[in-house]
Amino acid sequence: MAESSEKTAPLSGTRRLADAVRAAKIAAAQRSDVVVDIREADRARLEMLAEELGPIASEVGDDDLFDFVLTGGMTSRYWIDGTAHVMMARDRRTYRFVREMRLGRVTLAESTEPRKIADHVTTYVAERIVERDRAFALDDGVSERTRDPARQNTHPERGIDPLPASDLTSPIVDRPDRGGSRFVTGLVWFLLGIVAGAGVPLLISYLFLI
Repeated sequence: MAESSEKTAPLSGTRRLADAVRAAKIAAAQRSDVVVDIREADRARLEMLAEELGPIASEVGDDDLFDFVLTGGMTSRYWIDGTAHVMMARDRRTYRFVREMRLGRVTLAESTEPRKIADHVTTYVAERIVERDRAFALDDGVSERTRDPARQNTHPERGIDPLPASDLTSPIVDRPDRGGSRFVTGLVWFLLGIVAGAGVPLLISYLFLI
């Protein structure tokens, strides 16, 4: 009887361990299923937002400034540009529009309705386009030349500035060559000197003959 009891104890312990491993596997599978379900739910909600922003994405077209793309991974995100995107909050019902800045993440808007987030994203896109247009306007220097003509040609790296309006409307007048006029004047005086030098001896000889 003693020997049979000794053989039964390890066997029952092994069965308990196997049952525990099987239960742990089932729990892990259930947790993974929950994670997969959460990811799929987040992606489905972000797809609803993408449908709301479809007209804006089509109007922007192939602009390199914006992305309008849905990415997966551990956390699904709908990217607007290189720094701004929409993700789901921890409650899995709230859309969170954030932007990654140098000093950290900034939340631009939050709402449970995709249409409201789409409105915020549309405003953000419009502001980015205006910022880019202003940056281009500062770089070309047209405003500075129009406001202060005296400051023209102060930035040679921006290209050759156009001529002022006064130079464009004034008639073209041929100006005499100062170097040529000086040469002609000197030549005339030289000839006059030769004539004068030859005339003085003739005048003196004429006076003595008289």
